[in-house]
Amino acid sequence: MILDGEIAAGSKLTEAWLSERLGVSRGPIREAFRMLEEAGLVRQEKNRGVFVREIPLEEALEIYDLRAAMDELVGRRLAESITPEQMKTMKGLVERLEAAARAGDADAYHLANLQFHDTLVAFAGNRKLAGVYRRLVRELALFRRRNLVDETVLPHSAAEHRAILKAIAAGNAEQAGRVMYDHVMESKERALQGERARTQPLRARAGRKG
Repeated sequence: MILDGEIAAGSKLTEAWLSERLGVSRGPIREAFRMLEEAGLVRQEKNRGVFVREIPLEEALEIYDLRAAMDELVGRRLAESITPEQMKTMKGLVERLEAAARAGDADAYHLANLQFHDTLVAFAGNRKLAGVYRRLVRELALFRRRNLVDETVLPHSAAEHRAILKAIAAGNAEQAGRVMYDHVMESKERALQGERARTQPLRARAGRKG
């Protein structure tokens, strides 16, 4: 519900509401709060309750930088180790991305994009990296929900994913790592531009009031 945007960043979560909404007792809800806090999705404040985390721009940019470095490592490793069966799986995911881009379906594209990168990380075979990576992706999702995906960038983004797969298939570790690194940094730049576009009208209105 949090990652799908049904519960917005900054929202307060209550045991009573979630218990009724999900049809479970409050015990599992309290356990879920603990797990969500460990996953970086909520924060618990003493005497105030549990809130969905809000990821500020500065933290999001740090996550992008760290993710870029991790993706570069994944690209290098897969260029040297990916199997034909794994490549077949990845080609299927790229085709899903391209179909969603052609249809202008941002939600379907977002889900396929998450699966594409998560599968690459899984195929890299480093469980520690995968655990850290998935936490970062979840945290970044809280930030990205503030900036809706611009449908006009979907074909360009899909082409980037096709280029990633081509570099990995070629077995060129340096190129595969660089393409994956650049892909994340372009995503970072798009996020930065989206945040500026979102906040400029707010700052303008505040200036007029002042």
